Amino acid sequence: MSIRVRVNGVEKELEVDPEMPLLWALRDVLGLTGTKFGCGQALCGACTVHLDGQVVRACVTPVSRAAGRAVTTIEGLSPDGSHPLQKAWVDLGVPQCGFCQAGQIMTAAALLAKKPKPTDADIDQSLAGNLCRCGTYNRIRAAVKKAAGVSEE
Repeated sequence: MSIRVRVNGVEKELEVDPEMPLLWALRDVLGLTGTKFGCGQALCGACTVHLDGQVVRACVTPVSRAAGRAVTTIEGLSPDGSHPLQKAWVDLGVPQCGFCQAGQIMTAAALLAKKPKPTDADIDQSLAGNLCRCGTYNRIRAAVKKAAGVSEE
């Protein structure tokens, strides 16, 4: 079946099973490997992308749900790494293993789009579903605040 979807601003025609998880369409069909497979059950957040600006877990989202819609992956957030969140992540040395970071950044980007000056509670609540096995939660929060121009208390 043919499914049209706009991925990172570019129209794509995908010849895939409509029930294929969006994650595999992105990674295996389109070669966008920044979105990671973590748990396959929407529990860890490593596969987080935006669907029409809303956070979704690509591992459990059928590609058919993206038909006619806009998908943004970490590669589309800023191809050159100049997004304020990406810069803050680097400046503060947030990643250790880095595996969860694309999902963390995509979730944080959706938060900042809705709430440009988030509080610690806003950040913690928004990112609660994104797991970091390395435990860099304090640096993640600090990077979100830096990207938002919110000072550390």
